[in-house]
Amino acid sequence: MKKKEILFFLVAVLMHSFLPLLAHDSHKGLHHWEIPSMDPDRIILTFHGDPSTSRAVTWRTDKSITKAVAQIAEAKVNSKFTDDAVSVEAATEAFDLGQYKGNSALVVHYHGAKFKNLKPNTQYVYRVGDGSKHWSEWIQFRTAKSSYAPTQFVYFGDAQNDVLDHWSRVIRMAYQTAPNASFAIHAGDLINKAHRDHEWAQWFKAGGFIHSQWTAIPAVGNHEFMLLGETPLKGWSWFKEKKKVSIQWRPQFTLPVEKDLVPELHETVYTVDYQDIRVIVLNSNDHLEQQTKYLEQKLKNCTAKWKIVTCHHSVFSPADGRNFQFARDHWKPLLDKYNVDLVLNGHDHTYARGHVPVRTRDEKSASELGTVYVTSVSGPKQYALDPKQIKAYKSDGYQSDKTAEQTQFFQVITIEGNTLSYVAYTVMGDEYDRATIQKDFETGRKFLED
Repeated sequence: MKKKEILFFLVAVLMHSFLPLLAHDSHKGLHHWEIPSMDPDRIILTFHGDPSTSRAVTWRTDKSITKAVAQIAEAKVNSKFTDDAVSVEAATEAFDLGQYKGNSALVVHYHGAKFKNLKPNTQYVYRVGDGSKHWSEWIQFRTAKSSYAPTQFVYFGDAQNDVLDHWSRVIRMAYQTAPNASFAIHAGDLINKAHRDHEWAQWFKAGGFIHSQWTAIPAVGNHEFMLLGETPLKGWSWFKEKKKVSIQWRPQFTLPVEKDLVPELHETVYTVDYQDIRVIVLNSNDHLEQQTKYLEQKLKNCTAKWKIVTCHHSVFSPADGRNFQFARDHWKPLLDKYNVDLVLNGHDHTYARGHVPVRTRDEKSASELGTVYVTSVSGPKQYALDPKQIKAYKSDGYQSDKTAEQTQFFQVITIEGNTLSYVAYTVMGDEYDRATIQKDFETGRKFLED
C-alpha cells in the first residue's frame, strides 16, 4: 500500500472514530430525557377551535425529522381502530436552542398538527410521528359535548422551581384525584428561567403522558419573560423592552391567535369556550390597556353560563410586598359589571381564596356573590402572607375566606347544573378548602357556600 493510501486510510479511520463525538458534542451535560431524537417527545394537547370538534397537538424531535404527521381515529374496545386512522400533516419548525447561551447549541424540530371535524363527546385515539418508523404510543382524549354538560378541570398555580423534583408529585396526585378532567389551567410561571431548555425538559418530564392526555390551557407568567443574554439581570434591570417571552413558548404550544391584538400578545391572550364555560386567558405582564379592551369585548356579549378569567398576577395579592393595582383599577370593574364567576391567579406563592360580595347580610349566612378570587401555588417556592394587606382589600369589597402558607396545592373545579364546586387539595391529596357557587342562570344571582 502506498504512503498516500495509508495516510488516507488512517485519516478515514480517525474521522469515523471522532465524527460521532463531534456530532454529539452539543449533547454534552444533558440528561438522556433532554436529548432530542427521531422519536417524538414533549407531546402536549391544546385547544385550537371549538373543543367539541377540534384539538391541536405539538411535539418535538431532532432535526432529522423534516416531515411529520399525526394520526387520529375513534377509539374502539380493541386495536382495530388503526384500520380507520386518518393522517394529518404537521407543520414543522426548526428551532435553535442556542439562541439562549445557557442552552446547548442544538437545533431541534417542533411539529404541530390540528385535528378538525371531530365528533362531539367522542373518545379519540391519536399518535404522532414521522409517518414511518418513529411513532409515539396511541393516546386517548374525549371531545367536549356541543351543549352545556357536567365538566371538571384542574388548575395549578406556579410550578416554577425544581419542577422535576418537587412539582412532579403535584401533577401526578392531581391526575390521581381527577383523572377524567377535561383540561388543566396552568396560571403562569411554569418554569423559572424563561429560555432555559433544561427547565422546560423538567416540566414535560414531570407531567409525562398527562400533558398529552389532558388538554392544557397555559398562561404566561413573569418568569416566562427574560433577557435573551446568558445571565438574566435582576431587579430594576429587567426593563420591559428588553425582556422576551420564552423562546420555547410559541413553538411548543399550539394556541389560538387573536389577530386583533398586537403580535406580542399572540398565543398569550386567548379565549376557550368549553361546554358553555368561557375561559379567558390574559397576559398580565404587558400591554395591559389593550387587554382591558379585549376583556370587555369577550365579556360584553358573552352568553356562557359560567365565566372564568385566568392570568398570572393576583388581582388581590395576598403575599408580602405584592400589588397588582392596575388589575383592581381597570379589570375588576369589568369583572364586577359582567358578573365573572371565578378568577384564577398565581405569582404570590401562597394560597388565598376570597370573594367580592354584591352585598353582605351577616357573616354567618350566605351572601349574594360577585366574583370568587383564588391565588395558589403548586411548586416548592413559598412566600409569606400579608394579613394587613389582605384586610385592606375590604375597601375594594373583598372578603377573605381561606388562606395558607408553606403548602403546595392543586385545585379541582367541577361544574354541573347550576353549581360550581371548587376544592383545593394539598400535594398529599388531602382536601384543604372547599367552596360552592350556586347560580340562577336567569337572573345571574349567585350565592357562596363555604
